[in-house]
Amino acid sequence: MRRAALAAALVAALAGCGSSTSTSPTGRAVLWVTRDRGGQVLHSTSVPANESVLQALDRVTDVKTRFGGRYVRGIDGLEEHGNRAWFYYVNGYLADRSAADYRLRPGDLAWWDYRAWHDPAQDPVVLGAFPQPFLSGYDGKRRPAVVVSTDPRARAVAKRLHARVVRRAPADANVLVLGADATTIVLRGSSAGAPVRLSFHGDPRLLLRKRPFRYRYGTGA
Repeated sequence: MRRAALAAALVAALAGCGSSTSTSPTGRAVLWVTRDRGGQVLHSTSVPANESVLQALDRVTDVKTRFGGRYVRGIDGLEEHGNRAWFYYVNGYLADRSAADYRLRPGDLAWWDYRAWHDPAQDPVVLGAFPQPFLSGYDGKRRPAVVVSTDPRARAVAKRLHARVVRRAPADANVLVLGADATTIVLRGSSAGAPVRLSFHGDPRLLLRKRPFRYRYGTGA
C-alpha cells in the first residue's frame, strides 16, 4: 500500500509539472548576435520569451560572464579587450540593466553587438530593430505611437505600427515623421524606454517590409 501511495504521489507530481508548463505564458522573441555595429552577423534566431536575455543568449552561444553571472564578457570566444566589448539592445534601446535581469516578452528583439566604444552610453537607440520600439516598447511598457504625415500612404504604415496618424505629435509618444523628399533617415532617442523620433523621407512602402533596416545602427552603419 505504501509503495502504491508513493507511486500515485509521483504520478500526481509529474502531472502537475506538465499542467504547469502547458498553462505558462508562451511566445517567441528574436535574438541577434553581431559584431562591428552589425557588420558581421554571428547568430540570428528565435528564442522562447519569458526568459532573461542572458538565458536566451546562453541557449544559442557559449557565454563567459563576470560579477556572479551578471556581466557578459565573452560570446563564442570573442571577449572584451581594450575599448571593445559586448553591448545589448532590446527593441532598439541600449539596455539599462544586466542581461540577467531583463525578461523577454513575446515579440521582443534582443540584439548583442561586439564593438568599439568611447562612451558606454553612446548609441542609445539603433535603427535596425524597426518596427521596434513602436510595437512593443521597453520592459513591457509601450508608449503611444503616432505617424506625422499628410501622405495618404501613411495610414498603412500607421496600421503596421499600431499607431494613429496625426498632424502634431504628443510629447510622450514614439513618433514617426514621414516626408516626401529624397530618402533620408534620422532616429533620435535619449535612454531606455524614452520617446523616440524617427524621421523618414522617402517611399513609405519601404517601412512595410518586415525589417527594412536589419542590423543597422543608423543611416551610415
